Amino acid sequence: MAVAFTFPGQGSQAVGMGKDLADQFPEARRVFEEVDAALGEKLSKLIWEGPEETLTLTANAQPALMAVSLAAMRALEARGFSLKDKVAYVAGHSLGEYSALAAAGFVSVGDAARLLRTRGNAMQAAVPAGEGAMAAIIGLEHADVEAACAEAAKGSVCQVANDNGGGQLVISGAKAAVELAAKLCTEKGAKRALMLQVSAPFHSALMAPAADIMREALAGVAKQAPVVPVVSNVTVTPTSDPDEIARRLVQQVTGRVRWRETVEWFGANGVSTLYEVGAGKVLSGLARRINREIATGAVGTAAEVEAALAALG
Repeated sequence: MAVAFTFPGQGSQAVGMGKDLADQFPEARRVFEEVDAALGEKLSKLIWEGPEETLTLTANAQPALMAVSLAAMRALEARGFSLKDKVAYVAGHSLGEYSALAAAGFVSVGDAARLLRTRGNAMQAAVPAGEGAMAAIIGLEHADVEAACAEAAKGSVCQVANDNGGGQLVISGAKAAVELAAKLCTEKGAKRALMLQVSAPFHSALMAPAADIMREALAGVAKQAPVVPVVSNVTVTPTSDPDEIARRLVQQVTGRVRWRETVEWFGANGVSTLYEVGAGKVLSGLARRINREIATGAVGTAAEVEAALAALG
């Protein structure tokens, strides 16, 4: 049975993440140094010391989470681990797809950091502050959430942005439409409809200006076929073709993160274990709710690196 590596998205960040990796593995520390050099600033200081509100800013959180994921990968590799030999597929949640691709050699760590800084800034700038919103809908059927979005949109934008599994969907779009859709979801029987404290309506059609910026940014970096296939957020199919990967990353800016389907795809294609590489255990929790037959593990600390090495051989 196969192993897949998954890489976390925004919301998994925490001040101090990755510090023990950097302290115990020189190869991990070098990742943070590469990211600092690529961005021309000490992002590592912000990651390890905060303040939390600055780390949480989209333009900082995205490259920061990638740095921690790649530091964990380098720590594994320093002990002889081979992604190509031990892992069948990689995937990442939203920005985590860039981490997955950098881990598999599609782009360099420095280019991944610059792309994610560009992505964060572009997504933030795509919609004026206060005009967009997102909401988490808990415990309502997918079709009912889609219907609420369609009813609320009324010529504006309101759509499912994340299908996280376990009865959790996130909707995104124009603020008034999302607020109305959340109300409609409650009326349809949702257990909760919670407005999220986010800075922009991510993964919605309102992000089209950011998609244009990412198309240009991706065209300007060196790309190679990843050493293992990446399962895309927007298509839930694996590919190793660099041009196709770039197209999917552009589509991802406005498209849905199909995480429930991704975990289901893994289960249907022989994956028995998912490792979450980087900060936190959000994806592990989602995976257990989606498919209890898939085992989960985490690789985000020095101790977890050792445990994963022992388990993976």
